[in-house]
Amino acid sequence: MATTKTWFITGVSTGFGKELAEYCLNKGDSVAATFRKQEQADEFTQKAGDKGRGFVCDVVSEQQVRQAVQETIQHFGQLDVVVNNAGYGSLGSIEEIDEAEVQRQFDVNVFGPLRVLRAVLPHLRERKSGHVLNITSIGGLKTFPGVGVYNASKFALEALGESLAQQVAPLGIKVTNIEPSGFRTDWAGRSASFVDTAIEDYRSTVGENLKGIQSYSGKQPGDPQRAAQIMYDLVRQENPPLHLPLGKAAVKGAREKFTKLVQELEQVADLGDSADFPAGE
Repeated sequence: MATTKTWFITGVSTGFGKELAEYCLNKGDSVAATFRKQEQADEFTQKAGDKGRGFVCDVVSEQQVRQAVQETIQHFGQLDVVVNNAGYGSLGSIEEIDEAEVQRQFDVNVFGPLRVLRAVLPHLRERKSGHVLNITSIGGLKTFPGVGVYNASKFALEALGESLAQQVAPLGIKVTNIEPSGFRTDWAGRSASFVDTAIEDYRSTVGENLKGIQSYSGKQPGDPQRAAQIMYDLVRQENPPLHLPLGKAAVKGAREKFTKLVQELEQVADLGDSADFPAGE
């Protein structure tokens, strides 16, 4: 197994993408990093030297995605790790976020990763190796008031990752859904889209939760540098997990979600079973 790897990471201007790209470069890996602005891509290329290259690639553009992947393979010769990191949070009540914003949320958080996967999978299949990391969220497993549209997009990405893992396992390709809780990134700050809660009925649920999210920004317990180290080490494991909650709140939240789900299932199992034809009919 090669000691160094080539990474393709989307959304490297801030947050997890920035920290992961820097960590991998410092450890001697090669990194293809995507940005939405040319000056950001040029600055990354200049700082990274021979081991890194920045590309202008907005994940809402299939043409830009395909071009960035093709140029990455031409430049580095191969891809080992693909990180679907680009994304943002659209926050507000389900009733108050307009349709255009919901579509934008899904275009970035769901269709963006899909465009990346369609572009990289032919190469990974040809090599019979590779590892896909989808940066989802604890919000891809557990819902919160005022986060419903974002939750829906991350639930969708979770499902794509789970199905893809089954699809590509016989080909030697691995998939891990990374599910962070609160980390000190720009997710709840300038990267987020907030819709004010104007409907009085939602003030105590959506409104209060959004206030908490905004006041928490910059004070989250999650350390992006530690997350980057974990992901770097993860892709070197022989049998990496399909799911990886990151942060104590994520681990706790995942436990609570699935414990409650199993308890609920046991309460309704007989009712659910009764919907089938009796045996032999």
